Amino acid sequence: MLDKLMLFTPLPKGFLRHPAHLMAFGFGSGCFAKAPGTWGTLAGLLLYIPLQPLALTWQLAIIIVAFVAGIAICERASRALGVHDHGGIVWDEFVGFWITMFAAPTGWLWLLWGFVLFRIFDIWKPWPIRWADGHVHGGLGIMLDDVLAGVYAAIVLQLSVLVVQ
Repeated sequence: MLDKLMLFTPLPKGFLRHPAHLMAFGFGSGCFAKAPGTWGTLAGLLLYIPLQPLALTWQLAIIIVAFVAGIAICERASRALGVHDHGGIVWDEFVGFWITMFAAPTGWLWLLWGFVLFRIFDIWKPWPIRWADGHVHGGLGIMLDDVLAGVYAAIVLQLSVLVVQ
């Protein structure tokens, strides 16, 4: 009964004091016991808002840096917890969502649609996302399935743009 009432995932004392762990856990957004990936994506959406007006080359550079850094960040947090792809590790959701929104039109409707699409593909995990999730390990494995989900969601989002125009 008490487990159902827990709002936050228990972590080792002082775990989030390490900058890599704090980033891996989405600055705390991944600490929610229920749906940490959704909370992490929401935090990624909020962090994306100031990126949205940037030129596409800057957005792409930020996504690439966040991806490469994410491999190390997620690997470090995963090893510290002794769990591969702990549910609270949500840096990969940030990057996956940012990929979804790359070159997307501005506006809240598109942000919401991108959020929904990314969550669908991240949860559903169609091929090759599910394969990558089960076969690629370490920090790259943690990042890769969300990157692929972001690519799928970006394709559907861009097709939606074409339909609306």
